[in-house]
Amino acid sequence: MPESATKEQTIPVLSTDSKTSSSSNVKYRRMKSKLAHLLFLLSTWMGVVVLAVLLIDIARRGLPWLSLDFLDSFASRIPERAGLKAGIWGSIWMILITAPLAFIIGVATAVFLEEYRLNSKWGGRIQRLIQLNINNLAGVPSIVFGILGLTLFVRQINLGKSVLAGALTMTLLILPIIVVAAREAIASVPQSLRLASMAMGATRLQTIWRVVLPYAFPGILTGTILALSRAIGETAPLIMIGAVTFLAFTPSSVMDMFTVMPIQIYNWTSQPKEEFANLAAAGIIVLLFVLLSMNALAIFLRNKFRRS
Repeated sequence: MPESATKEQTIPVLSTDSKTSSSSNVKYRRMKSKLAHLLFLLSTWMGVVVLAVLLIDIARRGLPWLSLDFLDSFASRIPERAGLKAGIWGSIWMILITAPLAFIIGVATAVFLEEYRLNSKWGGRIQRLIQLNINNLAGVPSIVFGILGLTLFVRQINLGKSVLAGALTMTLLILPIIVVAAREAIASVPQSLRLASMAMGATRLQTIWRVVLPYAFPGILTGTILALSRAIGETAPLIMIGAVTFLAFTPSSVMDMFTVMPIQIYNWTSQPKEEFANLAAAGIIVLLFVLLSMNALAIFLRNKFRRS
């Protein structure tokens, strides 16, 4: 027989105290896990309950005031005649200008930062500086962008309290969000696709246009729509640039005065009559419907382009 087979094998045996200590540690860890799970569950349900109470109160107040006349009437000092028409059309005008500007500039910036590496010493520093500023701007409060829009677009460029000034201010607000989302989508493109495209003779620009952007488009589109949904719900920057709260006409050009749905809702909540609070609730329902529709569209388009 082999020598190894004749040797007595020793198996370590745990003492009773070690087994007891190990069992108590397992029970302690399980108890901590259950307590953490319970805490997180309670926190989640607390937020859900508060949100449900707010939505129920808004629906109770606003649904009786929601009608076609409400959507097709201008603001009025008589609650029964007041409507959200000017705010709806002002929001549409602003988004129609903001969306292409923010999308083109944001995606172009993301492509430059992800696909083009500046090899020189100063070029690399400039690129890192741009990245740092974009990341910082993504966390700046919206009121700061309103001050910037008031100083730059309203006073310096002399655009006044126009739709164009508001759209440019909103573009600055959502631009960092689109850049960050587009960069993440472009960075997720496998490097093998780029190398395969260039191996077949495509230039860098052709690779970006025909390979990288189509692959990253679902993520870019989702980030853009979510950023626009934030822009359509903002109030503070537009108040800073002087968007009016009482308007009895819809804009006919980019240089006209305007108002948006959040500002109209804010104006109604500041009125002393109870009926205006009900009008504000009806306006919140319309705004929530628009925001949820935009989020649903983002999810639908993302899934559609991923399947294709």
